[in-house]
Amino acid sequence: ASESIRNQKALLTAYAADRGWEVFQIYCDEDYSGADRLRPGFNQMLRDAGERRFQVVLCKSQSRFTRDMELVEKYIHGLFPIWGIRFIAVADNADTEIKGNKKARQINGLINEWYLEDLSENIRMVFDMKRRQGQYIGGFPIYGYRKDPDNKGHLLVDPEAAEVVRQIFRWSLEGHGKQSIAHMLNDLGVVNPTRYKAERGWDSNHFCKQDFGLWNKNTVWRILRNEIYTGVMVQGRTKKASYKSKAIIVMPRDRWFRVEGTHEAIISRTDYELVQRLMLTDTRCAPGENTVYPLAGLLCCGDCLSTMARRTSRGEGKNAKRYIYYACIANRDNKDVCSSHSISEAKLEAAVLAGINVHVASVMQVREALAAIARRPLQKITAERLDRRLNTLRAELAKSMEVRDSLYRRYALGELSAEDFEAFKRIFTADCEQAERAIEAQQRELEQMLSCSDPDSPWITHFQQYGSFETLDRTTAVRLIDRILVYEGGRIEIVFRYQDEYLAAMKYLALHQESDSYREAV
Repeated sequence: ASESIRNQKALLTAYAADRGWEVFQIYCDEDYSGADRLRPGFNQMLRDAGERRFQVVLCKSQSRFTRDMELVEKYIHGLFPIWGIRFIAVADNADTEIKGNKKARQINGLINEWYLEDLSENIRMVFDMKRRQGQYIGGFPIYGYRKDPDNKGHLLVDPEAAEVVRQIFRWSLEGHGKQSIAHMLNDLGVVNPTRYKAERGWDSNHFCKQDFGLWNKNTVWRILRNEIYTGVMVQGRTKKASYKSKAIIVMPRDRWFRVEGTHEAIISRTDYELVQRLMLTDTRCAPGENTVYPLAGLLCCGDCLSTMARRTSRGEGKNAKRYIYYACIANRDNKDVCSSHSISEAKLEAAVLAGINVHVASVMQVREALAAIARRPLQKITAERLDRRLNTLRAELAKSMEVRDSLYRRYALGELSAEDFEAFKRIFTADCEQAERAIEAQQRELEQMLSCSDPDSPWITHFQQYGSFETLDRTTAVRLIDRILVYEGGRIEIVFRYQDEYLAAMKYLALHQESDSYREAV
């Protein structure tokens, strides 16, 4: 026991001995706050008091009994007198047997309550400051990390658990569902985060003997959703309703504390965002299977944008072949809403595979072209050469503004009536606003074009790691494709990831070629 606890016990046992009282039991809750209503020793004392097993509750001070004013009123001034129990707080000189002492006890209760409120607010302010600084304030490290022994607010990668986290994300990208991932981890004998922490003494107080270390889909889901694994410190997602309540309030995202780059990432930002997107799609497994099909969640009807459902049909006869195809789910529910857009799975996957190989090859050609331009600094297109449309728009804006300004002069000279002035002003003001919006749009397009013109841009690097594919697998499909539109008659349109960046780079190359052609003509 701590020195404070020992001193309190000595004080109170001596106080009881001086008065010839027999000590029934010493109730002690070390390392618990006086505001905690769930203190085991405190609640055992209340149960014994309710059974009239003793006549006096003896404390060093009223705050050692409780700092909660509600409990003071409920027990000291309410139930204890009914139960025939006397309450004494030695240091406060408070004794329920002494008449006129109630106000002092109530004042003590208020002071203790105020103390708790101020302490809670001060602690919250300190914690919020640490959260803003990106310091980890959890009592135990998040699974996959350990606390830095030299800086408790900093997380270090825990190699063993981090590899499990990486495997969970890999399986998710391969198409395994959360329950399937939990089963695979259990089959491999990997203990769950609760058991893992308890075995290392990190969270022993919360370890339950009935927990056999098994994973479940909820634990897997929490790991897949946790942005901390990307190197971003995210805290403050929940908070206690008040210092007197255990109720938890879920905070809106704009109230979270989010600090980039506070610790080493276990999962790349690309893989994390891809998993978040996939978890929003319909990727249920077929009955009796653990993985989803390569294109599940990526297909939609090109006309009504409904999901394309996988279906199977068999011909007649014992040896009839099975035909697998995709069809618009809206058509299944209502034939009048949309046509079936039926397409063979084999033909679809072959077309998608060919489309992927063509697009990856095209991106590599774009990269070579951009690299060639980058090696020709004197001929490289600059922002000024791309500004021809922008300069035209600026000239149109200047002209409209000049005309609008001249209206004021003509109105002031009496050349325009008030009605004509207001009518013309509205027209030219609208022209100016339209020109300003066009300039902003052109500037955004120009900035995107230039940002995508680097041959080492992240979007190019993403495709560069892939070569030519002979078979279509789930991981490749979800990493490269955003969605696939299926039209009636079997035509498909593949929307690849980074499609906007690709189109911007193509436009940049076209403008460069146009500029070269213009120079040659001159």
